Amino acid sequence: MDQMKRAYDLLHAWKGDAYIHGLGVLDKVGQAAAQFGKRALVVSNYTYMKPVADRVVESLKKAGVELAGGVIAPDARPNAPREDVYRLESYILHTKPDSIVVIGGGSAIDAIKASNALATLGAVVTPEIDHYFGTGVVSAELKKSGATLIPTIAVMTSASSGAHLTKYSNITDPVAGQKKLIVDDALIPTVGLFDYETTLSMPLALTIDGALDAIAHTFEVFLGASDATYEKAAELAECAISLVAEYAPTLIADPTNVKAREAIGLATDLGGYAIMIGGTSGAHLTSFSLVDIVAHGTACGIMNPYYAVLYSKAIQKHLKVVGAIFSKYGFGPSVENLSDRELAVAVAEMMIAFSASIKAPTKLNDIAGFTEGHISRALAAAKDPQLEMKLKNMPVPMQASDVDTYMEPLLRAAASGDLSLIKEM
Repeated sequence: MDQMKRAYDLLHAWKGDAYIHGLGVLDKVGQAAAQFGKRALVVSNYTYMKPVADRVVESLKKAGVELAGGVIAPDARPNAPREDVYRLESYILHTKPDSIVVIGGGSAIDAIKASNALATLGAVVTPEIDHYFGTGVVSAELKKSGATLIPTIAVMTSASSGAHLTKYSNITDPVAGQKKLIVDDALIPTVGLFDYETTLSMPLALTIDGALDAIAHTFEVFLGASDATYEKAAELAECAISLVAEYAPTLIADPTNVKAREAIGLATDLGGYAIMIGGTSGAHLTSFSLVDIVAHGTACGIMNPYYAVLYSKAIQKHLKVVGAIFSKYGFGPSVENLSDRELAVAVAEMMIAFSASIKAPTKLNDIAGFTEGHISRALAAAKDPQLEMKLKNMPVPMQASDVDTYMEPLLRAAASGDLSLIKEM
């Protein structure tokens, strides 16, 4: 099966004309923005991203769209610190644009989602971002106030989180070293655009982190799929994980391989699709507490094999599907005749072998700066009511009272690489 064609077909059936993607499509951004008015606030890094930003500005100019405020607003730093959200809110309030064109990866797009909500609702609800964390708060406040968000064109430049397609905004409190999440359909960008060729200008490590995030999104959603979403979640996971397993090693050997860049971009887009039909769970929850020492996708890539063992009793048929993919691409023997914990351990070991093949860390102790404090922080975060959705999304839903019993041994297993420490739920 041609997994790349399958990916394009899946994404078109989902997004239709609201998503512009492929090779050589960056110059279509001006036409996309022009439908909303003549003034666009452009948000972008303007150092290493300058060639992309310049092309976007030129495309806007050709379409008759000028820069609101006459400048490009600097984008958010990695992990979308909350102070960058407030800074970008001020750009929106001062320039009063007809639309926002944000250029960058997940952090830049997540920050704009949150700052757009703050700029729209801050005067009538509250300018404090903490109010909007959780699920559906922005939509509820928009409905009560009668306000609408500014149309947003999200120009993705890195194969990463799928932020240009989704309802999620991950925002970090750098002082606490903790991410929190806004989940709201109102935050979905009005138009998404991803020219996969732009990832050639991104560091290889960023693309590999995105490849691991693609696996994490589709894998976690698949494991927690309901009867109603199982078939679609399985299809997305099979396609995305196959693309990553086949093409990520190619990128390690040749970072300029355009077909491999396209494949990983498609895989991360499928990850975005997945998290719109279901939720991520344990690995994502833990990743939020590792934000100060490791990139998000890599953190999820480390954690998911260990969570697979934790959930093993509830995900036997899912493990058969995922194990067959990794076996097909040479990361372990067939799992056809395995079952129970033995099956989960075999799939976990294949996932770990895949990560090792692309030079990604496979346990928490591989990460510089990892300490006992990160375990304590992760356990505390798992009990935070604003992150409760991640516990509920687990294939075996966990209560806050279960965290110390099951999650602490799992974190210690992930620290040492010893799968035998994990207690199954």
